[in-house]
Amino acid sequence: MAGAAAAPASGGDAGSGGHGEHGTEFRKEMGPWANFALGFTYLSPVVSTYTLFGSALAEGGPPMIWAFLLAGCGQFLVSLVFGEIVAQYPIAGGVYPWARRLWGMRYAWMTGWVYMWALLVTITSVAYGAGPYVAILFGFDASVHTTVICTVILIVVAALINYAGTRALSWAALIGFGAELVGALIVGVYLLSTHRMHGLGVIFDTYDTQGSGSYAPVFLAAAIIGFYQYYGFEACGDTAEEVAHPGRVIPKAMRRTIYVGGAAATFTCGSLLLSVTDYGAVISGENSDPVVNLLFDALGTVGARLVMAVVLISFLSCTISLQAAAGRLIYSYARDRMVVGHRLLRRFSHKRAVPEVALLVAAVIPGLIAFGSLISADALTKIVSFAILGIYGAFQMVVLAALRARVKGWRATGEFTLGRWGLLVNSAALAYGIFAIVNICWARTPEEPWYSNYIVLLCGGIVVGTGLLYMFTTHHYGRGDAPSGDAIPQPHGAR
Repeated sequence: MAGAAAAPASGGDAGSGGHGEHGTEFRKEMGPWANFALGFTYLSPVVSTYTLFGSALAEGGPPMIWAFLLAGCGQFLVSLVFGEIVAQYPIAGGVYPWARRLWGMRYAWMTGWVYMWALLVTITSVAYGAGPYVAILFGFDASVHTTVICTVILIVVAALINYAGTRALSWAALIGFGAELVGALIVGVYLLSTHRMHGLGVIFDTYDTQGSGSYAPVFLAAAIIGFYQYYGFEACGDTAEEVAHPGRVIPKAMRRTIYVGGAAATFTCGSLLLSVTDYGAVISGENSDPVVNLLFDALGTVGARLVMAVVLISFLSCTISLQAAAGRLIYSYARDRMVVGHRLLRRFSHKRAVPEVALLVAAVIPGLIAFGSLISADALTKIVSFAILGIYGAFQMVVLAALRARVKGWRATGEFTLGRWGLLVNSAALAYGIFAIVNICWARTPEEPWYSNYIVLLCGGIVVGTGLLYMFTTHHYGRGDAPSGDAIPQPHGAR
């Protein structure tokens, strides 16, 4: 549903893109490097690589490292599309307000709903992945129950840091960025210098992981490590109202996140890959935790525990960045009166310049999801898979909205534009996203019960189904009067 008049292009401060009835309550306390660091720590090369390295190597052998190139190229196209949109509409909350301006209220509501649940589940997945490293660092046995307890503690600590305000968030992002570099570069260089076991040729050796069939299905199954790696750059845009000159700063930060984060992740994976002693033991399942075992072999007990401390900082900073994004999305939703309890959810602490109740929700729900994971024997893989599906789904809803708007006459007018390449890049980004979503949902274990085989798709269906039910029973999507659908030029004289 079209809004009144098209808002002017926004190249300046947040809010100049027009938020309708609202001025911004945030403070512009986040500098360009802090904004980049926020996206980088959300993308988190260490977290994604350390969490899924063992399962990806067991599934696809050493060539699984090519998944970083595949996903990186695809998500770079998405970041270019997002850069155009945020330059024109620098509004807190990211994909929800972008979809609102490009398409309309109903579509934006569903985009925000999918993205919100994906973010909340991703918070759980990151904090859950930290559990074994906490156990090693503090010297206790990692079990399902201790992992869940560690998950909740990490979520609570992240929430407390977020509550401290934008400056604390900026410092946490910068510290996390430093920890990521230590975990990725320094540890990687040390492993390659002292514990390298293979030459680069192994990245072309499948070690018979495909059996008698084609390697392509095996590689695509292992490619989850790449898909999990390359999102987080959109968090730069989630804090658009806290950055001066967002039309210039944020598109650069998004692209820089892809460049630097992707290079660091690929190097991290490569250094681990060349340092693993026995691929066969990992592929057979005999070595179920190759990262931890490798670190202890190469660094000894003291060195490995020091690295665990650095890795834990990376997990914490990633959780903080995710919570910041989720809290601002929920706040943006509530500010437009798009959800039940919007008066409570839009409560804002002017002292610390943070959406206090929205941040609380971004801590409580992931904690509850962590406790719910106790019913699954393979909780981490399922949580990660659904998180990826939800994030990619929400991303592609925005990419689709941008493509539709272009066809209907929208031309980006912010400080970053793709010009005549816009339609081609937008189409390619959508094609990549559809391919990734199909691959994530593909059933690969026919021997498992149907509900286990399709658990990710089922969870996605539940989120969409409950969202549609909520939409058409409450009609909250139509209550706000912030601009919507105004990116598309209206016919002369249209209201």
